[in-house]
Amino acid sequence: MHPSIKERLGYEQDDDEEELLADWKKRTRELCKPCWELHYCPYGPLVEEFPLLPVLKQEAVKHNQYLANCLETGILGSGEPLDEKRRVWFSEEVDSFDPDKYPEKIPKVLAEAACRVFGHVCPVFFVAEPLTETRERRKHSRTIPREVMLKVVRRDGQICQECNEPVRDDEVEFDHIIPFSKGGRSTVENLRLIHKSCNRKKSASLQDILHESPIEHLWELQDKN
Repeated sequence: MHPSIKERLGYEQDDDEEELLADWKKRTRELCKPCWELHYCPYGPLVEEFPLLPVLKQEAVKHNQYLANCLETGILGSGEPLDEKRRVWFSEEVDSFDPDKYPEKIPKVLAEAACRVFGHVCPVFFVAEPLTETRERRKHSRTIPREVMLKVVRRDGQICQECNEPVRDDEVEFDHIIPFSKGGRSTVENLRLIHKSCNRKKSASLQDILHESPIEHLWELQDKN
């Protein structure tokens, strides 16, 4: 693991990487981002007090090339002329740039714990204390009570919520909208009826249920209201 990642998360450089990742896998399994369930961040500006994961090497190199191009042409990406103050700043950035200070990749379990809007590591995962939700850590089971199954079947009308086709009794499965592996619970609100075959095509990724651009999604909701 790149040293910059450990530094951002408050670990020592000699801390064992496997133990670090195992710790984060446990946090993300037992805790859930509140914005997934509430559809807004309850922490507000507090999120900005938590660490930002480092920029990837590829992105850092691309940004440095942009700065160098601005210095060479004297023009910013917006088409405006490069003023003297920015010229000095850009020159310092280009001269001191070291691509090896940036990681080639970030472990998936850490990347998914970061806020999709601001990039900061979500306080829930970073702190991961028992008192974040109750006296005991959030515990949930993959087992779905029969009563919950019946309510989901009635609500969805025995129609697959993935392909919108009728579901035979021997094809019924229940899909966690927020994946169980990401902290999603086996409740009526977090389950949907789905074909067995459709369920096999899904992954545990949240990309299928989260809007590509959270800011645009917020604007869309405001327009509807």
